[in-house]
Amino acid sequence: MATQKLYAGVKLRETRTRIGLTQKAFAERLGVSLPYLNQMENNHRPVSAQVVLALAGEFGLDVTELSAGDAERLVSDMREALADPIFSDGAPPLADLRLAASNAPALARSFLELHRAYRQTHERLASLDEALGREGAQTVVSPWEEVRDFFHYCDNYIDAVDRAAEHYSCRDGKRLDPIPHAIDTLAKRGIDVQFSDISQLREREGNRLLINAHAGRPTQAFQLLHQVALLTQNDLLEATLDLARFQSDTARAIAKIGLANYFAGAALLPYRPFLEAAQDTRHDLERLCDIFTASTEQVAHRLSTLQRPGAKGIPFFFVRVDQAGTITKRHSATRLQFARFGGACPLWNVHQAFETPTKFLRQLAETPDGVRYLCLARDVSKSGGSFTAPVRRYAICLGCEVSHAKGLVYADDMELGNPKAYQPIGISCRICERKDCHQRSVPPLERRLRVDPDHRGLLPYDIA
Repeated sequence: MATQKLYAGVKLRETRTRIGLTQKAFAERLGVSLPYLNQMENNHRPVSAQVVLALAGEFGLDVTELSAGDAERLVSDMREALADPIFSDGAPPLADLRLAASNAPALARSFLELHRAYRQTHERLASLDEALGREGAQTVVSPWEEVRDFFHYCDNYIDAVDRAAEHYSCRDGKRLDPIPHAIDTLAKRGIDVQFSDISQLREREGNRLLINAHAGRPTQAFQLLHQVALLTQNDLLEATLDLARFQSDTARAIAKIGLANYFAGAALLPYRPFLEAAQDTRHDLERLCDIFTASTEQVAHRLSTLQRPGAKGIPFFFVRVDQAGTITKRHSATRLQFARFGGACPLWNVHQAFETPTKFLRQLAETPDGVRYLCLARDVSKSGGSFTAPVRRYAICLGCEVSHAKGLVYADDMELGNPKAYQPIGISCRICERKDCHQRSVPPLERRLRVDPDHRGLLPYDIA
């Protein structure tokens, strides 16, 4: 695999501006010439190893922050948007997209907002009963998508909320039992907690909080901690929402629930104790579930959020899909970025998890850009608590680049060095460049097709 050069001009400029140095003084501290620094800040040259070491030694910078996580997300999102048939002249070269994401991220985000508005308008017009039945309908960003993108571009890590949750759940270096601690906290606020036979997971009636008695202990703890967040951390949540500047009250309300959920997950699995346990167990999900009395989904999701500056865990991606293949949760701290629209690649092991209940499936996978991953998938069933209640079924997948695989117990006995052991996967069919995929559902929108009525291969067309 080719080594990916590190372009981090925006981060270099941000660092220099934050500490108040001129380009000349900054170059001297880094031990490089002024023209060389200027070229790096404008992404005309990659950041050298000498500069990386100087940034860590001279300024104490966590060099993992130089990895262009936002840039990778923007490039992936722009590629998908530019695959839209409206761009009939074809997408710009990948190098141009990377330059735009690195040098002009605000412009790239504005382009994505514009494309999203166009897509929403197009979908609204396709549904005449909605488009014509409502006067004065305005094109607005979907609140759900706006909130999803907020967490996406925050790297799914909200530092202030995460630290507040850790402070709440750990006293004198010891982790408190979350359920008794939450009940005691709520009692001090005049809230009486009762475990009851209710259809919902949580209901609040005045000063009485009802928790579903049939829910699992991890779910009960999570719901209690969610209520703790709303009652004890409201100022922090509101301040975070103010900074986000959502475009509608609906988006703000959805985001507040998301932030309260974030606090609950971070309090149930506090950062440093959880990070240490993850490293000690080599990220064994079952052992972590047992240690923290948490569910598999809670543990997997939390692993993908361990991105605290100066104390980062392995960069994971995490995704949850339903039985139709629709992505219902997505986050990636890796170079792999999920499709914003549509389902996931059918060659991915997450879809097979429904066929093998309660079993962990391992997969070595390679994306079209040559990056290799270790993927771990499992089904997740959520009972409604009675025979007549519906059971919700999902599958989750957790993965990381193979360079981190030795830190996972799941990598043991796998042929990490064998190229043939890796399953070729993509992001979504419409932006996947593979020509010979036997599971392709639609042609790639960036490529021309050749149709020969006298020839039939795996597909009824050839990809140029």
